Amino acid sequence: MRRLVLLCLVLSLRPASGQRLVRFSIPDRRDQIQADLYGSGTKALILAHGGRFDKGSWRSQAETFAKSGFLVLAIRFRGDALNPDGSPSSEGSTADNAVDVLAAVDYLRHLGAKTVSAVGASFGGDAVGEADARSAPGTFDRIVLLASSGGDAPGRLSGRKLFIVARQDQSASGLRLPEISKHYASAREPKKLVVLDGSEHAQFIFATEQGPLLMKTILGFLLEP
Repeated sequence: MRRLVLLCLVLSLRPASGQRLVRFSIPDRRDQIQADLYGSGTKALILAHGGRFDKGSWRSQAETFAKSGFLVLAIRFRGDALNPDGSPSSEGSTADNAVDVLAAVDYLRHLGAKTVSAVGASFGGDAVGEADARSAPGTFDRIVLLASSGGDAPGRLSGRKLFIVARQDQSASGLRLPEISKHYASAREPKKLVVLDGSEHAQFIFATEQGPLLMKTILGFLLEP
């Protein structure tokens, strides 16, 4: 307990936007999750990256969230790897990734978080949705599903939900909007669906002219009373 108190004290003394590498355990496993921790406070936010990204890809957004008062944790999934060309690749299953997200919730609670929200992009959004669906109501204050339908059980999602997708975002099997709209319709209130112009997928939107609007929409949702 003393170590935990000292850790929380050290974190509170660091700059709000400073990035710290942390590790925490997965229940009943020897694996450890690596993550980048930003900010401080009792209002926590998990960032779950897409399949072609890694935890470091959130840095710009994480610093903005931290400056807005969030304790931010950008996680590395246990199945994350590198392609032969050095680009990031995520190989884990949705079920395993959901466990990783829930381990992140526990870690943030141990740091003193009173509420935990999550932003999941594409692959990461499926993990966040699965984690929400399999956990007790109240585990997540609110979730953002960026270019993701949120897993296979939208009716079991709890708390506030924001679905965001670019209108022309397309996978190998077709436009993503119809499937996301279907899951949105099955989700319980409170919920919100935002469709942006363009065709970029998930975190790629941040680098387009729609990037500022995407960030404003997510941050507004997370901060609204």
